[in-house]
Amino acid sequence: GAMSVDSITDLSDNTSKLLEALQLSHPHELDPRRSLGKKNTLSLNPITWQVPRIVDRCCKHIETHGLQTVGIFRVGSSKKRLREEFDRGLDVFLDEHQSVHDVAALLKEFLRDMPDSLVPRELYAAFLSTAAMEGPGQLAALQLLLFLLPPCHSDTLHRLLRFLSEVARHAESSWGPDGQEIPGNKMTVSNLATIFGPNILQKEKPGEKDAGAMNFEDSTAIILVLQRLIEHHQTLFMVSPEMQHDILRRLFQTDPDVIDYLLRRK
Repeated sequence: GAMSVDSITDLSDNTSKLLEALQLSHPHELDPRRSLGKKNTLSLNPITWQVPRIVDRCCKHIETHGLQTVGIFRVGSSKKRLREEFDRGLDVFLDEHQSVHDVAALLKEFLRDMPDSLVPRELYAAFLSTAAMEGPGQLAALQLLLFLLPPCHSDTLHRLLRFLSEVARHAESSWGPDGQEIPGNKMTVSNLATIFGPNILQKEKPGEKDAGAMNFEDSTAIILVLQRLIEHHQTLFMVSPEMQHDILRRLFQTDPDVIDYLLRRK
């Protein structure tokens, strides 16, 4: 998950900060199912998509095997083998025989125990303040805050929100083509925000005094903010073409080498 860009250090400090702040891309750029022949809009992020392997594997496993599992994330796991293997630095392998509940527990524990929470703690109060906003203003404020996330945090949060949205899409029961009932997992956006909110938005580091304590106002705000992030992740994680063109035009005037760097990365 660490930054591993080969030549971004050659850019000026101001340019590096600009590229880091405007790292988000159009959703179709991040969609692995997109047509290979489709022309992509130029992203301002020259950094390879950075998501911890364990997060992506857990999400993929549940997307493949667990979307119809009732109570996913609510049922605890009694097995600690996955966590022990992960803590020993082993390459955790997940297949169809692995318990969905064990994988779900590992994902939650990873997010909960990260030394640096997914939303940096210095932005905790700012994210919570958006809970008092409404409508387009709230979404605009959330997007500006997302622009401030470090690339690895932003990429991982986007992957997680996309995953949670897919889980919520299967919350209700449905009917298959042959008339058979397909059970829903009962995990609505509200339920998922309640479970994952405290793991993503953390005021204190794990193990610190009062790390587990949270007042009612903060708890309510965390759930509301994560709900909005799940519901609107597709538009929030997007740099508009107008903003991209404006930044590229300014960079062309001040740092033309950066334009060449971006085009070569693409």
